[in-house]
Amino acid sequence: MKKDLINKLCCPFDKNELELQIFAEDLSEDIREGILICPSCKRYYPIIHGIPIMSPDEYREKELELPIINRWKNQLKTSTVENFRVIEK
Repeated sequence: MKKDLINKLCCPFDKNELELQIFAEDLSEDIREGILICPSCKRYYPIIHGIPIMSPDEYREKELELPIINRWKNQLKTSTVENFRVIEK
């Protein structure tokens, strides 16, 4: 994902701007892994292999996202995630 794409994305639920946390970039500084977080509704959207996953909650599978979230756990600025939302420290 190109970094400037964040300026075009918003939360699909409440249309607020998203905060970006980058965990891995490729050699051209494109985002390979990261997370987008809505500061209003606290939903998170993972970036996997450069693709932001912004599906509605009812189409997301927690079991598929859990290994990714666990791998990023130390880098996340939150203490836990629940129901596709971040819980602040």
